Parts: sequence; structure tokens; C-alpha cells
Amino acid sequence: MVPPSSLNYAGDIDAATAWDRLRGDPQAQLIDVRTVAEWNFVGLPDLADLARRVHCVEWQSFPGGGQNPGFTAEATQALAAAGAGKSDPVLLLCRSGARSRAAAIALTAAGYEKALNIAGGFEGDVDGEGHRGNLNGWKASGLPWRQG
Repeated sequence: MVPPSSLNYAGDIDAATAWDRLRGDPQAQLIDVRTVAEWNFVGLPDLADLARRVHCVEWQSFPGGGQNPGFTAEATQALAAAGAGKSDPVLLLCRSGARSRAAAIALTAAGYEKALNIAGGFEGDVDGEGHRGNLNGWKASGLPWRQG
């Protein structure tokens, strides 16, 4: 984990630690900030065993890639509907950890005290053969996910 004192959000955690946090804290919430296309074609984390759902809020819109100006409001609404407050852990996930880091910074600026970036994201870093999903991230960690 990156020390929070050097960041403007609560820090980075790996996917396995994120799963442990979600399992151990019923107030912890997961926001997937990827695009609708990624959710539909690549898959989503599956929190059914935890009797919770992933909050899907785009950080950037598909296909243009422009930043979603309503991200903070949409995320706040989703978290409030789940009963989460600004002091509860919010775990943010994208493909590899870059967009989710930006989203964690935005939520921290909005008053969320424990906005954590899931480093490695859903698909992880590119391996030596140019493929994702093998080195790190949610899928490579063997965590529950579903497609479509």
C-alpha cells in the first residue's frame, strides 16, 4: 500500500486486499469506474457472495473518452443509496488503476475519507506478450467476476 501522506487520496491497495476489505467490512463499497462497453464486454466483479452489488459509474464516457462531469454526483448518489457515508471505505476499480486513482482523488476532494484505488484494476498490467489478465488485478487474483 502506498502511504496516504504522500497522496491526495487514501492510498492504493491490491485486488486481494480490496476483496478482504469488502468481505470484512459491510460498509465498504466498490465503484467500478470503467465504461459501459468494458462492463458489458470484459466483465464485472461479482459481489453476490457478499450480498452487495458493484456501483457502476463511468469516470470517462465511451466512445469519446471525455471525463464524466457528473461522476462525483453519481457516485455520491450510489453510495448514499447503499447506506454508505463519507467515512466508509470506497474502493475504486478501473482496467489497470489509472482512472480509478483519478476517481479516488475526486471523491477525496468531495469529502470521502477512505477513497482507495485498486492498483492493477480489473484486468491488470500488460504482460510480456502484450496481454492483460495474467499478472495482477482482480481477474488474475482469482476473485469472483462475471461477464455480461
